[in-house]
Amino acid sequence: MRRLLLANAWLILVSAPALAAAEGGSSSGFLMQWLNFAILIGALVYFGRKPIGAFFQDRRESIMTQLSDAANLHREAEEKYARWQRQLVDLEEEVEKIRSTARERAEREGNQILADAQASADRIKRDATATIEQELRRAQAKLRSETSELAVELASGILREQVTEADRSRLLDEFITRIEQAPGPGANHGSTS
Repeated sequence: MRRLLLANAWLILVSAPALAAAEGGSSSGFLMQWLNFAILIGALVYFGRKPIGAFFQDRRESIMTQLSDAANLHREAEEKYARWQRQLVDLEEEVEKIRSTARERAEREGNQILADAQASADRIKRDATATIEQELRRAQAKLRSETSELAVELASGILREQVTEADRSRLLDEFITRIEQAPGPGANHGSTS
């Protein structure tokens, strides 16, 4: 920086007579103005160099810190973005897993409901069949009973009409004879005495 200032001052001093001649004024007045200007610039550089240098150094450090902070924030943002993307993928997988589990559960429950309904239908069918068979047996027994009663009544009516008092006496005598000839309760049915 010092070299740059010295080079500028030398350039001004060298070009001063040419500029003064071009303007038509005296070169010593112009030279004095340039010399004052150079002294002013030199004083500003000498006295302002440290504060200006410190200002620019602080400014440079501040900018470097801000750039570093911005880079850190950018990296953190990218990490958060990557983490959110992973969470989003995980969330989508979890949602698909929940959907799959719900479908399987609904299918199992549907199959169970169908199985329960089939079992209930089979039980109702068995109960109905058993009830029908029981009612059929009851009806058959009642029909047999009524048929027997009717047969007895018919036979009784036929016997009353066709059997005479003499036939009744003869049948009664035959019945008594058979009972008398029958062996007793303690007798052996296969042996003869």
